Amino acid sequence: MSLIVSLMLFFSNIKSAEVLPGLIQKGKASFYSKKFNGRKTYYGERVSSDALEGAHLHLPLNTLVEVTNLDNQRSVIVRINDRGPFSKGRVIDLTHAAANALGMVSKGIANVSLRVVGKGRAIALSPSAFSAPIAFQSMLEPVL
Repeated sequence: MSLIVSLMLFFSNIKSAEVLPGLIQKGKASFYSKKFNGRKTYYGERVSSDALEGAHLHLPLNTLVEVTNLDNQRSVIVRINDRGPFSKGRVIDLTHAAANALGMVSKGIANVSLRVVGKGRAIALSPSAFSAPIAFQSMLEPVL
């Protein structure tokens, strides 16, 4: 019993990812197959291949994450709205629009870095603002 209480006290002092802007993770990214378009996410939303959204195993719903393709340095900000990926070695699953913005559609998988930039909905709900992702590169800080 005391072990459980000790663990609870230990983990209660750890801040969640939503209050740790700048948290960085590196790994492989993949993107949703077209067959998932319209299906429900873990949180009950519908997957839209046109939205800038993604799935992460641990980040909370509505966390905004800057994803940078380490091969070409292209970046996009996505909103976490699903759980996953469930393939070993992958850190994020992206919608087709986000994968296209990163220039990874032809390869299917890319080496990426993730940086938490905040919490919200506004950026991810307007994918038309990112129709020319290269034009917005100057607004995003590179992840080193």
